[in-house]
Amino acid sequence: MTETTDVLVIGSGFGGAIPAYYLAAGGARVTVLERGPRLGAAQFSHSMRLGTYNKIVDVIRGDGVSVVAGNCVGGGSVVYFAASLRAPSYAFERHGGIGRRMWPASISRATLDPWYDRVEEALPVARTGWQDVSYAGGVLAAACRRAGHTCNPVPVAVDTEACANCNWMLSGCAFDAKRSMLLNYLPAAEAHGAVIRPLHEVQLITPSPESGYRYAVAYTVLDPDDYTCTANVGIIHAKAVVLAAGAVGTPVILRRSAPLLGGVPSAVGRYFSGNGDHVSVADVDEGKVKSLLGLSRPDGTGYQGLPIGRPITSATYDHLDASAPEYSRFMLQQIYFPPLTNVLAQTTGSPGWFGVDKRQMRARWTSWLTLLAMTEDDNEGTFGAVPPTGGFIRLAPGLGQGTMSFRPTARTRQAWDRADTALRGILEKDGLSRVRPWTESLAGTVTAHPLGSARIGDDPATSALDDTHELRGLSGLFVTDGSAVPASLTVNPSLTIAALAERATAGIAARVAEAGVRMTGGVPLPGR
Repeated sequence: MTETTDVLVIGSGFGGAIPAYYLAAGGARVTVLERGPRLGAAQFSHSMRLGTYNKIVDVIRGDGVSVVAGNCVGGGSVVYFAASLRAPSYAFERHGGIGRRMWPASISRATLDPWYDRVEEALPVARTGWQDVSYAGGVLAAACRRAGHTCNPVPVAVDTEACANCNWMLSGCAFDAKRSMLLNYLPAAEAHGAVIRPLHEVQLITPSPESGYRYAVAYTVLDPDDYTCTANVGIIHAKAVVLAAGAVGTPVILRRSAPLLGGVPSAVGRYFSGNGDHVSVADVDEGKVKSLLGLSRPDGTGYQGLPIGRPITSATYDHLDASAPEYSRFMLQQIYFPPLTNVLAQTTGSPGWFGVDKRQMRARWTSWLTLLAMTEDDNEGTFGAVPPTGGFIRLAPGLGQGTMSFRPTARTRQAWDRADTALRGILEKDGLSRVRPWTESLAGTVTAHPLGSARIGDDPATSALDDTHELRGLSGLFVTDGSAVPASLTVNPSLTIAALAERATAGIAARVAEAGVRMTGGVPLPGR
């Protein structure tokens, strides 16, 4: 099947849904292609049974790194934990390993603040209080206070009154309390005529032979019961393309397309970052929660609180110090992962991730406190050979083999070590717990925050996009997902990805107008 549209958006997470809304509301014909299925609250299953969560979540393993990514309409916004933080000012001034400022000169925390404002209002983001913090988050806060540190509730894109605190956010929200793209930008885009097509996986972007159209995009339609099977194929000709397939999918599509596009910038598929993510498990002494922190649950239990409440509720920001040198700044955040990830917690023995000691440790899993450190890494990830189809080779439902490689540099490991030292200073004080970082033996570095594989910047040698998010040398082809974020942020990146997408829409609309589409400016926030 061959057809046309004004704007083709590839991906429907933060980076795709936001441009789709503004361009549709501005007058363009917009088509959104999403490789995953479309589900709503009634279809989300709060279960770890195969055939449920793994229909909408992919774990993509590369060489030394594994990425957890959304695979559904709404993308990562459906399966993320909704922590919504602005990046600190110093994050925009980072040089990393390239010897110059990685972000474009036109973007700083101050210039991005108005776009942060818009996203926070559109979602909206809730400013939580201590009454919204889980017991696990409270234990972290009490431990921080005892060790001389501050701790604060984390702002979240959640309707806290509607939230059931069920801790199933990775499986989608059955209560529509999590403010994903399904509740704001995407329905607003459809109200203005945008067409969203689930189970459409983009394979190739080429120049269009059709008069008045810049690009032809080839896709396959996936079987809803078996994503390895193709039900149909097609081509859409578009006047502009917005690529938002995620930091694993976007560089693969571009590199596969490179020979027919006349080449893509050399930075595509380089400078991949996991946002410095580093997870540790604290095996908490129940008795010392009572004796040292003075805490207990109503039934007298000291802790056993890992699975209770929302996944992310509190964090310490004490190490987000703009005056500190690079690779020494990080945030420590209380977080919860499904029990399937418990195999990654290490014991004191060797190899530390299986055996009798591990079985005994896992038996106490409700007494764990899981912490996520978001540090400054070195953007050392790269992508290898392009897979035959899609963004990775699908091995099983929810499991894929990617082509990304991540070999942590000494500076990245130094940043992780500093976060580990700080965490131990808080949670091992007087034997409150024993802290053990996740093993790298099974899955390498694990991240749910992939960034930077087609990043914005001022230097063509080290950035694939200019500061308008347009791919260098390819007019009308834009990237607006996490691929565009130049470096790790030391906070959860979703709000920054969304703010950048808000900022990019004016430039995309201008390109669409150049192609002869009558566009209207001043589009309000969705729902306004």
